[in-house]
Parts: sequence; C-alpha cells; structure tokens
Amino acid sequence: MIAVIGAGHAGIEAAMAVVKLGRSVLMFALNLDSVGNLPCNPSIGGVAKGQLVREIDALGGQMGKIADACCIQFRMLNRGKGPAVRSPRAQADRAAYSRYVKKLLEDHPNIRLLQCEIAQIEFDGDKVIAISDVLGTRYPVSAAILATGTYLNSRVITGSAARPAGPDGLLAANSLNLSALGLPIRRFKTGTSPRVHADTVDFTQMEPQEGETDTPPFSFDQALPPVSAVKCHLTWTNEQTHDILRQNLSRSPLYDGTIEGVGPRYCPSIEDKVVRFSDKPRHPLFIEPLGLDTKELYLQGFSSSMPVDVQLMALRTVKGLENAEITRPGYAIEYDCIDPTRLTPALMVRGVNGLFAAGQLCGSSGYEEAAAQGLVAGINAVRYINGDPPFFLPRSSSYIGTLIDDLVTRGTEEPYRMMTSRSEYRLLLRHDNADERLMPLGHELGLVENERLERLNIKLEQIDREIKRLERARLIEKLRRPEVSYADLPGPERPNLPQTVREQVEIRVKYEGYIRRQQSMLNNMSKMENLRLPECADYKVVAGVSYEAAEKLNALRPVTFGQAGRIPGVSPADITALMIYSKANNGGSYAR
Repeated sequence: MIAVIGAGHAGIEAAMAVVKLGRSVLMFALNLDSVGNLPCNPSIGGVAKGQLVREIDALGGQMGKIADACCIQFRMLNRGKGPAVRSPRAQADRAAYSRYVKKLLEDHPNIRLLQCEIAQIEFDGDKVIAISDVLGTRYPVSAAILATGTYLNSRVITGSAARPAGPDGLLAANSLNLSALGLPIRRFKTGTSPRVHADTVDFTQMEPQEGETDTPPFSFDQALPPVSAVKCHLTWTNEQTHDILRQNLSRSPLYDGTIEGVGPRYCPSIEDKVVRFSDKPRHPLFIEPLGLDTKELYLQGFSSSMPVDVQLMALRTVKGLENAEITRPGYAIEYDCIDPTRLTPALMVRGVNGLFAAGQLCGSSGYEEAAAQGLVAGINAVRYINGDPPFFLPRSSSYIGTLIDDLVTRGTEEPYRMMTSRSEYRLLLRHDNADERLMPLGHELGLVENERLERLNIKLEQIDREIKRLERARLIEKLRRPEVSYADLPGPERPNLPQTVREQVEIRVKYEGYIRRQQSMLNNMSKMENLRLPECADYKVVAGVSYEAAEKLNALRPVTFGQAGRIPGVSPADITALMIYSKANNGGSYAR
C-alpha cells in the first residue's frame, strides 16, 4: 500500500500512476471537496506548461485527458512563432475539473480516498512503515508520497488581515513537521487574483479573445478538436490604476513586512508590477470565465494582496470594469516547502527510503509542474517497492526531465516556473512530438497501452511515407520555403492525412537543418549526460576534486556526470578528476 498525502495535481498523477502499475493507494485530502482544485487561474497549459501536459499524457498520465474533458476554450499560444515555443492552453471549467477528478479517483477500486489531516510519518530505521492522522488513526504503508501543495503551515494574507488558512479559505495543514526529518524548510509565497461578477462587467469595452477549433487537444488519444464554448476578453490597466496602487503601497503586506515568503519573480502581483516596471504605462488583464455554470470571472494579470477596498478602487479604473463587483478578493498565501536538492532524481528524500515528494512542496509553482512531478514520484514509489532501479528522465529527453533536474541539482530560491528558455533542446522537445519522444517509454514502464503505441507507430509510418513521396515528387524544396505551407502543395496524389501527420511533415521538412544541428549537439553531450558517476561514499577522497565540489557532491549525490557538471561549485577540472577516478575504478555505467 502506498500513501499519497494530498489530492491536488501532483497527488492525482501519483495515485493514478501507482494503481496503473498494479499497486493500491491510500489517498488523503484535507477536504474531499477540494480534490483537483484550481485555486488560481482555471486554466491548464500555456507557454512551456502545455509541453509538460502533453509529455504527461504521452507517458500515460491523466492531466491532458482531464483538461480536454473540462475545456471551455482552447488556444495555441505563439502560433505565429516557431514550433519550439508554440504551446497549447485550455481554459477549464473549474467545478467540472474537480468533479471529474473526484469521480476518477473514487471509481478506481484500488484507490481509497479519505478526508483527514496527516500528522506523523513512522519509520523503522530509515524506512517508511506507516503514517498517522490527527485523530490518531495509524495506516501501515510501504511508501508515502508527499504532495501537500501550498497547505503546510499556510497563511492567507489580504491587506492587514493574515490568518492561518489554505487556498480558497480551506484549512491549513499545521500538524506535519517535516523539519523533524532533517529537511530544510523554506517559506515561499504565491497569490491569486480577485474574482468579479460577470453581470457587473462591460465586455463591449474590451477586446474579445476567441478560442480555436482547429488545434489538436492535449491528449494524443483524443481525435476530436477541443471545445471552445466561451470568449475570454482583454483589457488594460492605466496610469490611474497605477497611481491608486502606488498611493496605497504603505497598506500592502508585500511592502510593509507582513509577507515574509519569497514570491515568484515571473508572476508578480499587480502592485509589484507597478513598482518593478514603473516605465510601463499599462499592463494586460485577461478576463476569463471560471466555468459554464457560474458568473464568476478570473482576472489574470491582477494578482494582489492589497486591502479589498484598494483592489476594488484600482479595478474600477480599468476599461470595462468601472462597475465591477468583487465576489472573491485576491490574496497572497505563504506556505512551507522543502529544499528540493534534498531529493534524488527519482524524487525520493535522500536517506529516507520510501518517502517521496512532488509538487509545490518541492519549490515549484503551477498545476502542470506539480502534475509532472507527481507522475514521476508515483512511478518511482512502485519501483521502490518492487525492488526495481529508479526511473528518471534526463533533461535532454523532456521538459519533465529539465524540471526535475533543475530542482534536484540546482535547487530554487523562488517558486520555480517552467519556461521554454530553461531547456537547451527546446526545438527537439516540442509539444507536437511528445508522443514520439515519450510514449514508447511509457509503454515500457507499463503506463501506456498496446493500442496507444500501435497508433503512434502508424502515425510515424505515415509521416515517413509522406516525406518520401514529397521527395519523389520534388516538392521538398518548395515546402522548405517560409511562405509555403503543406496545404499549398499541388498534386492530386496527395493523400488524405490526419492533421497531426500533416503538421509533423511540415515541421520536419521546414526545420530539418535546425533540428539536425540541435540533435548533433545533443548527441555530442549525451555521453557525459548519461554516464553514471562511480559509487563513492565520500568524494573528498577523490584526488583532484576541490573541497567545495566534494561537499556539493556529497550533499547532492548526483547520478550522472552531466548532472554533476550542472551543480554550482563543480568545475570542469573537478569533472576531469572524477573521470580519472571513474576509469581507475572500472568506469561508469550508462543511465537510461
């Protein structure tokens, strides 16, 4: 039995991976009505995050399927740019998403979903054997996955009002003491925007943002395009908005010392934007419905912890929001998280056998980053119980690999957000080829069914066959021209191919040179990237390795030479010394 502590996006993927791999799950939530909650923006995907969702789906995870089922608007971001930065994004029905997830978990015979707060983890030596809740109930387990999100010792702050609470006014989790396990605890902060009532908004003064119906969905199993049943809208702040926020900075908990946690640099609150980007005359606000059966709207871009009266005053200076009524004020939330460098690449706590961690507890932000970690943690919890070697993805294979490698190797001083710029191989790690990159691996792990793999193989055969046909017909050079699309190609012999196949043909042909160059770079680096470090109890005994590098290597225990080389404080000279040591000790083996 494996315990999953938390029923957010990390917990969902972890639990479903465990049961798909043949083990049973005890899953705990502080409140069963919060399962699969979207407490911030009710959307899935976006730049780099959309790539994560497609990779999760390709490996056999759930987020893409859930997002497709609950989608109310779908768009492809950066459509006019190169394929490396195009990213799918779905506006989700918030309540439908939660209902879908709860039913998914409740319906599975090997998942027992319980409402309670976990207070203690019990060990036999260095091995997890049980957990206990605040009511004293003990649950024997073989492994536990911590997916506590932003609930640990959380505090919600709006203006001068600061109170212990979790997202959406739910209870905080104050009983589980992770520092007792020797884990360094950090205090991070995130926030959310106010919601307003749709009947108090004048949409005629805003720019409509239409959805798209010609874009493939998140899940590679879904044949039909995603639903776009609603419009979103765009409006802008102005100097009057900024003046009100500046005049009230003394009342901001962000600036008066009330907020102590470190917030995300790439997703600042509106009051922080006004200070940090004082040269900007305006900032965009996206007005997004929370669902089909509610009149609440989310104001993306207006995250704030200012007092409610200031939030309302500032909002009412914005075009279309002059008469807006707030249904839920924005707030900041502080919470405890751990230093992710205390985790292995398999997301197991170093020195604590059977204890895994995933999601915002590990210092990341975002639903998608959490789900990706949950999937990997779930896979590895089962492999730990089965006695199999740990599974991890190199950063060259996926955004998931990049995410986890960044967290466990470099750590993070702020809530970590995935961006396309974080990957050295982003042209190879596109959303459109996630199935080709990862589905065979998902099948090998036991998460992807035979039928899915067969469909992928048929798709790849169609792509190769069509490119060869274009070569025979001497149309390849024509398709390489920037102004020519696949649809522009002449010829009655052109087969009737699925959109996904046509897209892949065009990308492979147009970007062949760039892809080949990046693949060559990857091939040159892959030997070091995948070569395992030799087993060494204490790197201080390795001749030529500096004292600082040895301390870092001993603390972080990297798996491969590539991972070791990315640790701050480990120099190329240290890597050379490790290579000499490795050769003297019969060399290293290659990781997956």
